[in-house]
Amino acid sequence: MNWSPPALSVLDLVPVRTDQSSGDAIQASLRLAKVAEELGYVRYWVAEHHNMPAVAATNPPVLIGLLASATARMRVGSGGVMLPNHAPLVVAEQFALLEAAFPGRIDLGIGRAPGTDPVTGWALRHGAGGVSDENATRFPEYVDNVLAMMDRSGVALSVGGRRHELHATPHATSVPTIWLLGSSDYSARLAAEKGMPYVFAHHFTGQGTAEALELYRSTFRPSPELKEPRTFLTVNACVADTTEEAERLGRAQMLTLLALRTGAPLAPLPLVEEAEQVEIPASHRVFLDAMRARWVIGTPAESRRRVAELAAEYDVDEVMISPIGSAFTGTDPGTAPVREQTLRLLAGR
Repeated sequence: MNWSPPALSVLDLVPVRTDQSSGDAIQASLRLAKVAEELGYVRYWVAEHHNMPAVAATNPPVLIGLLASATARMRVGSGGVMLPNHAPLVVAEQFALLEAAFPGRIDLGIGRAPGTDPVTGWALRHGAGGVSDENATRFPEYVDNVLAMMDRSGVALSVGGRRHELHATPHATSVPTIWLLGSSDYSARLAAEKGMPYVFAHHFTGQGTAEALELYRSTFRPSPELKEPRTFLTVNACVADTTEEAERLGRAQMLTLLALRTGAPLAPLPLVEEAEQVEIPASHRVFLDAMRARWVIGTPAESRRRVAELAAEYDVDEVMISPIGSAFTGTDPGTAPVREQTLRLLAGR
């Protein structure tokens, strides 16, 4: 059967290996973004996670500025900013400024989860953002605030009986594309209600994707910004010349996610040789097998076919790849050749 290849994009958590500093990991991601642009990838998004030894993506706006400066054409954005962690005006100002600097290239993806543990979540909001439950409950209000504040005409507030105009940036000529992200049907409903583009975190959960996308599409209400539903798929991928080699290269990321899901201590991403030395308890193999089934791991031909199948299954014309994979001992710490390889092979290079 002939499969029509979808457009490809990248999701980057800026992973930190045991041989890397935070600076090394950032340099590797800057290089990865340049490779993605050379290969024709549509967009490059970075996530928001906090207090995780294996993830350097703590501040999407800062990373987006670096990535947009290192590239020339590709769209760059957040996948996503966890809005309950931040004042809506701060987010609006950050992304209005990015859009002003890189017009037509910025995406603002907004999520509802904290992206961290409860203690770190409290520290993020202490003194300004309230408590996590309050902020999650007020998420729709915060989304409305960001949308209003980023409008080129600004928003008017009534304070003390007087009208006060508020602009995220003094003279905007364009605004970023704003997406809602989620791993449950909550954001699907909200995005449909507000007429916003929506992405379900298939790479993270792999369950409920079809149901969430159907809910979004069937209840979508057109808005001035978007007349029809707009979405794409996210998926973890590791591609090599053989399936066995792809499995070997992706094992480190599986161990990291296993630790996260089982409450084990978190650590930097192990190198390929280090991951091979880790014994996996039999009780965890069912979980790993289920995770593996949701990922794209294999040869170039197998992987391209699987990506096309997923795009057809979920009726999307774009697939966002999270290129997982560690590195071998002796690799230049400022590079991520395994992740670059996945992007090249999926693009047919």
